[in-house]
Amino acid sequence: MAAKDELGRAGEEQAARYLTALGYQVLDRNWRCAQGEIDIVASHGSQLAVIEVKTRRSDSYGHPLEAVDARKLRRLWRLAHAWAADHVETAQGMTLRIDAIGIIGADPSHGTLEHLVALS
Repeated sequence: MAAKDELGRAGEEQAARYLTALGYQVLDRNWRCAQGEIDIVASHGSQLAVIEVKTRRSDSYGHPLEAVDARKLRRLWRLAHAWAADHVETAQGMTLRIDAIGIIGADPSHGTLEHLVALS
């Protein structure tokens, strides 16, 4: 596995631990369909959060959350609706939202984590 993939996987693991500690229930990780992949799907109260996780060793190439641009958000919304359609019983009555988590640090478990809730 490439170092970039290992960093990304470690970041997703740290994000899942962070969300669980906040009371989120992680429902799915690395869910894939023809349109792409969702890093994390989690419920929090009556909300269903589709969460994009971006991990970087440093911010020398910009903050990781800068990679979540308008194009990426449109794709995440399409993926969120695809996930909800594929998991109707779980998603029924839930409000969909898009979140992003950015982690900066050579070791994501000790890096700086920033969580943006309900991007639009």
